[in-house]
Amino acid sequence: MRSDDVLTAVETGLWQWDHATGLITLDAVAARLMGLPPRSTTLSESAMRARVHVEDWIDLHRVAGMAAAENRTAEVRFRVLARNGSVRRTLRARIHSEGDSGDFALSGLIEEVDGDRSEEGRRSGDWRLSREAFLLDAGRALAEARTTGEVLRVAGRLALPGFTPNGLAVFGVEGERLRVLGYHGYPVETPEDEARVKRLFRLTVGSDYPAAEAIRTGRALYIRSPAEYERRFPEAWQVIRGFGRKAWAYLPLTAGGRTIGAWLAGFPHRVSFTPDERSVLTTVARMLAQALARTHTLESERELSADLQHTMAPLGNPEVPGVQITTRYVPTGGGLQIGGDWYDVIPLPSGRVALVIGDVQGHDVRAAAIMAQLRIALRAYASEGHRPDAVLSRASRFLAGVATGTDARFATCLYLEADPRTGTLDVARAGHPDLAVRLPDGSTTLRPTAGGPPLGVLDEWAYPTTRISLQPEEVLLMCTDGLLETGGHDLHTGWIRLRAVLENHSADDLEKLADSIVQAVHGPPSHRLTGPLTDRREDDIALVMLRRPAPVGAGALRRTVLSVAQAEPARIAEARRQLAGLLRDWSDPEQIDGAVLMLSEMLANVLVHTDSDAMVVAELSGPMGERLLRVEVTDTSDELPHRREPGELASSGRGLLLMECLSDAWGVDPRGDGKTTWFELGEPARPAPTAEGAAGAGAGAGAATEHTSERWDPAIATHVPDTPRATRVAGDLPGDPLAAADLPTPGGNGSAPAPTAVNGTPAPPFPD
Repeated sequence: MRSDDVLTAVETGLWQWDHATGLITLDAVAARLMGLPPRSTTLSESAMRARVHVEDWIDLHRVAGMAAAENRTAEVRFRVLARNGSVRRTLRARIHSEGDSGDFALSGLIEEVDGDRSEEGRRSGDWRLSREAFLLDAGRALAEARTTGEVLRVAGRLALPGFTPNGLAVFGVEGERLRVLGYHGYPVETPEDEARVKRLFRLTVGSDYPAAEAIRTGRALYIRSPAEYERRFPEAWQVIRGFGRKAWAYLPLTAGGRTIGAWLAGFPHRVSFTPDERSVLTTVARMLAQALARTHTLESERELSADLQHTMAPLGNPEVPGVQITTRYVPTGGGLQIGGDWYDVIPLPSGRVALVIGDVQGHDVRAAAIMAQLRIALRAYASEGHRPDAVLSRASRFLAGVATGTDARFATCLYLEADPRTGTLDVARAGHPDLAVRLPDGSTTLRPTAGGPPLGVLDEWAYPTTRISLQPEEVLLMCTDGLLETGGHDLHTGWIRLRAVLENHSADDLEKLADSIVQAVHGPPSHRLTGPLTDRREDDIALVMLRRPAPVGAGALRRTVLSVAQAEPARIAEARRQLAGLLRDWSDPEQIDGAVLMLSEMLANVLVHTDSDAMVVAELSGPMGERLLRVEVTDTSDELPHRREPGELASSGRGLLLMECLSDAWGVDPRGDGKTTWFELGEPARPAPTAEGAAGAGAGAGAATEHTSERWDPAIATHVPDTPRATRVAGDLPGDPLAAADLPTPGGNGSAPAPTAVNGTPAPPFPD
C-alpha cells in the first residue's frame, strides 16, 4: 500500500507553501479540507488567506517563519471559513519549514480536529493579550536602558507570561571565549556553588554547551526535560544538574546579522515550548540583542568621549599665588558628548597667568580635533611671551590654514592675561561672549571689551586689547555660549538667568558656586526656567572662574575700572553704562543721572583738552542707604582745569559748574605724572522725592550753592563746599584705597600694553 493511500484513509492531506513565489499546493484531501473540489490544487497566498481566519493566518505565518529560522518541525491550528464567514472546520497542520523568517518554504500534513475551541480559544486569547502586554512593557524597559548593566537588570526581572523562568544568564562573545555579562537565579552560597558556577561560565565558542551551540549555529535550542539535556549535552549536564531546573531555552542574540551572544532562560518546571511560547522567547531575545548592541555602542562612545576629554583637557588647575581658579566642562551636545568647547589656564614666565576659553564650530569629532590643535597653538603662542592681541592674530592665521577645504571651521575665543598682584586684566576677544564680574556685594555686571571676528575668518585681523581691573573679592567669569543658551535661552535671557544665580549664591567657595551655576543651567531647575527657543539644540558648556581674595582686614568695595583712549571716544558711552550699572540700586535716581553726566563731562574734558588717555576708577562703599560714591578720572596731562564764566550762548565751559552743583565734593589732585579729577556723592537715607519735590529741592540746592562758603586753593585746584560731606575724602574710604602706583598707566610704559581702539559698540551691561 502506498503512503498516499494511507494518508487518504486517515483523512490527512499534504500541502506545500513557497513563500518566495507566493504559491500554495494542496493534494486532493487537503483541497477538500480547505473547502475546495477534491483534486490537486495550487492557490495563491491571497486565495488561501481568504479561507483562513485572520488571527489564525497571522499565527500560521509567524509559526512558519519561526520554524524556518529554527530549522525544526512545528504544529499550528487554524480555522477554515465558509463563504458567509462562519467557521467550516478546524485543521491542525504539522509543518517542516526551511529558509528564514522572511523567505521560507514549508511542507507538511493537514488533518481535521475537534472544532469546539471555545474554552481553548478564550484561554488562548487571554494569553495573547497577556503576552502582548508583557512584550510592550519589556520593550519599553529595554529601550530606556542606557547601559549594559541596566539591560541586564531588566533581563533579570523578566516575568514571562505563563512560564516564568527562575534562572537567566546573558553570554557575550570575546574572540573565541564566552563571557558571562550577567546572570540571575544562580546563588553562590558555598564553595561548591562557586566552583560549579565558575566551571559553568568558563566556556569557549567551541564548547559542548547549549549556549555555545546557539552562538555557533545562530539557532535556538529548546530542551524540554532533564533527560533530554543529559542525552544531548552529557558533559554540561554534570555541571548544571545541581541547580534543579526542568527545562531550558538557549536563544542566540543577533543584531545586524551578527550573533553577539546568547540568552539562557531556565525553568523550575517542564515546559512544552509551544509556538506561542517560542514566539515570546524569540521576540525577547531580539529586543535584548538590540538593546545590548545599542548600549555597547553608547558605552564605546562614552569611553571614547572620556578618553578625548582626558587627553584634551588641561592637567588640573595650576596653583597661581594670589588668585583662586576653578573650571568646569559639561558635554551636553553631540553624539560623542564632546565638541569644540575648551578652556585653558596657562602660567606665564612673568608671574602672570593666561586664561583662555573658546568654542570651535560644530559638535563632532572634527570639531574636537581642531579644538585640540588650536588649544596647543594658543598655549605655545602664550608661552612665547606674545601679548593677547598677538596671540589671537597668530591663532587666527593658524586656524585659517588648518580648517581649509570644504569643511572650513571658525572658532570664538576669549583670551586674557591677569596680573595676580594688581588685578590688571588685558583682554582680547574674537567673537566670543563678554566676560562678567561678580562684585563683593553680590551684584553682577558684564565687562564689555573690544573685539574682532572669530578666529579663522580673517587671517590678517589685528585684534584690539582692553585693559580692565579685577578688585579684591571680585569674581571673574568666562563661559561659552552653551552656558547661556542651554534650555532654549538666547544670550539676553541667558545672562539674566546667570546673573540671578551669581547674585543668590556665595562666592566664598568657587567650587560650590561653579556647581550651583551648572546645576541651575543643566540640572532640574533648568526645566522650570526654559527660554523662548526651547527647540534649540543643546550645546556643550565650558566655564572658567577667577577670584582675587581680599587681604586680611580689608573692607569690601563695589568698584569698576576702565580706560578710555584718545582714539576710542565711543568708550565714553561704555563708561556711562558701567557707572549706571554700579549704581543700579542707588536710592536716588536723579543722583544717578547727575553722576553719569559728571563722568561724561570729565572724560570729554580729557579727550578734548589733553593729548593723553583717561583711566576711570569708580568706587562705592559703606552700608546700604549710607553709601559713598567716589569717581576718579586720571590722565597724564599736567594742565589743570580752570573755572570759567561761560556766556549765555557758550557751548562749553560749564563742566566744573555742573560738578559744583551736582556733587557733594569734588577736586583735582596733581600727581607726578598727571592729575586726577574726582567727585563724591553721598546716598540719601530716604527714597528719592517726587518730581515736584525734586524740582523744589533742586531750586533750594541752587540757592544754597550761592550762599555756601567755599575755599579755592590754586595750588591743588580743589573746590570743596564747606559742608559736613566735604570732609569725606579718599583717605576716609573703607578698605585699601587705590594708590597711584597701582593704577595701570593709560599710555603704557613697556611693562603693560596700552589699550587699543574699540572695534564696534560694546554690549550693554546686565539688564535689570
